[in-house]
Amino acid sequence: MNSVHTPIAIVGAGLGGLTLARVLHVHGIPAMVYEADASAAARTQGGQLDIHEEDGQRALADAGLTEQFRSIIHEGAEAMRILDQHGKVLYDEPDDGTGDRPEVLRGELRRILLDSLPEGTVQWGRKVTGVRSLGEGRTGLNFADGSKVTTDLLVGADGVWSKVRPLLSDAKPRYTGTACVETYLHDVDEQHPATAKAVGEGVMYALTPGTGIVAHREAGNIVHTYVALSRPEEWFASNDFTDAAAATSRIAAEFEGWAPELTALITGGQTPPIARMIYTLPAGHRWERVPGVTLLGDAAHVMPPSGDGANLAMFDGAELGKAIAAHPGDVEAALSAYEQAMFARIEPFFPQAAWILDLMVGERAPQGFIDMFTAAEQTD
Repeated sequence: MNSVHTPIAIVGAGLGGLTLARVLHVHGIPAMVYEADASAAARTQGGQLDIHEEDGQRALADAGLTEQFRSIIHEGAEAMRILDQHGKVLYDEPDDGTGDRPEVLRGELRRILLDSLPEGTVQWGRKVTGVRSLGEGRTGLNFADGSKVTTDLLVGADGVWSKVRPLLSDAKPRYTGTACVETYLHDVDEQHPATAKAVGEGVMYALTPGTGIVAHREAGNIVHTYVALSRPEEWFASNDFTDAAAATSRIAAEFEGWAPELTALITGGQTPPIARMIYTLPAGHRWERVPGVTLLGDAAHVMPPSGDGANLAMFDGAELGKAIAAHPGDVEAALSAYEQAMFARIEPFFPQAAWILDLMVGERAPQGFIDMFTAAEQTD
């Protein structure tokens, strides 16, 4: 099969890749986005995100989407509380409307990015099976459907297990020792009133060393939960998540003695639990300049969740798009400027993310996590 040529190919239609495509479009530069999913609705897009003023909101402004972003904010969702395993409130911070990190659903944010792109920009059902350097800054992509593409600029926005990363780096993500199990409660106020009260209006953390529950109140009377467990990979591999009842029972057993309004977040869901392993690249991950190829988001710098990942991916996308626009006809100058700034910007986030994960499920939980917020209040 003959190859189709496209000047700029973006692999991955997540928030980072779509932000890049949108910022390029704003500057009159066409790009193609190749996504393995069959459609935008092929799978759920995760839960609620707090979009930071200093990066995520700046990226959306560069994309010309601030008004659309404001229309999907979940008002009141910046409230936050920390509980112990018995349901006692240890720390409570209401949403007073003055915060600079409004909450939105990832799926809604992705929708406004998709809607902002010309029809046909995203090519669905295009799973990359191989990439190869063709020399002189050109790269070839092979897809599972047998099609091929060549490009002058390849951007890997394809997440933790990026197919593009090996062109630049030998680094491989490693398991952090902690994973989260994702669950949902629907009609929570009617079906689980005690749990709804415990969670409150925003995000609730119930933490102990090695185990934790993080629950987000979402629009539509939904509570979206991540159940954190510090266990070996083998523990999760031995848990058959295709048997929802058995998997739920085994996870709930790890929370014996916890308050029933909290364990209901594990046992009361109407959807099967999903394991989300937490991986990280080596701290300060970077690479030498390779002509015509770069990375953004988790493909470049996956790390434990700290509330920064989506924001950093979108900011990467916006900064790369602006760099390309600022260096017309000189891809290498654009990529060099983008990468050097990105490496320096991202480096401090690696230890911070590891530190936050340790505060949540390490030996100091939950007091270490509480101390982080009280210390921040004292410096405001």
